Formats: sequence, structure tokens, C-alpha cells
Amino acid sequence: MVLTKTIRVLVVDDHPVVREGLRRLISTEQDIEVVGEAANGEEALEQAKALRPDVVLLDLMMPHKDGIVTTAELKKVLPDTHVLVLTSYFEDQWLFPAIKAGAIGYLLKDTAPVELVAAIRRAAAGEASLHPAIAQKLLHELSQPAEPWLAGEPLTERETEVLNLVARGMSNQEIAERLVLSERTARSHVSSILRKLHLASRTQAALYAVRKGLVKLED
Repeated sequence: MVLTKTIRVLVVDDHPVVREGLRRLISTEQDIEVVGEAANGEEALEQAKALRPDVVLLDLMMPHKDGIVTTAELKKVLPDTHVLVLTSYFEDQWLFPAIKAGAIGYLLKDTAPVELVAAIRRAAAGEASLHPAIAQKLLHELSQPAEPWLAGEPLTERETEVLNLVARGMSNQEIAERLVLSERTARSHVSSILRKLHLASRTQAALYAVRKGLVKLED
């Protein structure tokens, strides 16, 4: 008889009910085991270093360290551990930075249990998984012509900072708070960025930042 290696999973979500639900679901599978849980990014890194799971099932919006920063840092210290994002966030500002950070899959929390389990197995094998709606969005954005982005006025240092935060999914108010600006000034910077780069939306700005390597995920 051939023995199948048990897939070791670390569940990371700031909601206890979600973690318990995932643990119950995974416990029904003979070849998958939840070896630990974490409620935020800092705990996730500590647990991952100690437990060395095959797969980290990770939410994006968490206290202390969000899922994007956590993914980037985790992949640096544990490159063989695969991060599978499980989130409620559909926006491109989260999707592209998460993939850039090293996530092997991106699923929404409305994913059917059978699909989630299958995605965990694929992740453990180093295979990607994307929610159908996410895959469609990704293909659409990546198919857009890049030529309009090749030209444009150079951004100021402050505008580059703002663009970095836009790519992290922050609102104008959140950007203003982070950089100690008024919301009106933050909004003005975003408008200037879109004008200079000939972009039509914050989504395009986020994708531009990821493609150009301007997103500082480790910060």
C-alpha cells in the first residue's frame, strides 16, 4: 500500500468562527490536517516558522500585518510553503499585489467547500488556483494594451508614495491618515497620478504599480 503524505495546513483569519469552520471542513479529509491557527499576520509568521506547513490558508484583511505583507514575508523565509488566499475582497487592488507577493491561489469565501479542498491539494502540489471570477478579471486586466502606460510624466516622490498605497487597496481617507495629509490633498495626488500616467481608474493604477515593481510589499 502506498502511503500518501498528509498535507499540513495553517489557517489564518482574524475571525474565530471562520477558523473553526475551516478546521471542521478540513478535518473531514483524510489527507489534510490543520496543524495550527493564527488571528493576524504576525501570529501567522510565528506559527509558520514553527510548524512549517505545506499550505497557509490566508485572509487578506487582518490586524497588525495584512495578508499581502504576510505573504511576501512568509515566502522569503519559507519559500516552499504555498500561500492560498481565501478572502471576501474582490477588488483588483488586493488581487494583483497578493499574486505579486507570491500567493499561489486566490479564492473568495463563497467558494464551494469541495472546490476549496481541491485548491488546498493543488496548492500543496505547487499548482495555482483562482476563483472563476478572479481568473476572468485577471485575464481581462492582463490583456489590456500596455502602450498607454509607456509614456507619461514622471511622478514626484510623494505621488509615488501615494501610488504605492493605492496599489495596497487604501482609500483616499486611509492614504491621508497614513501620510498625515488632508483627504482633499490625497485625492488631488491620486488625480494627478492618473493624469500623468494616462490611466482611467485606481484599478489601472494598482496594476501599473505592480507591473512596474513600485509596490513595496515588505514595508
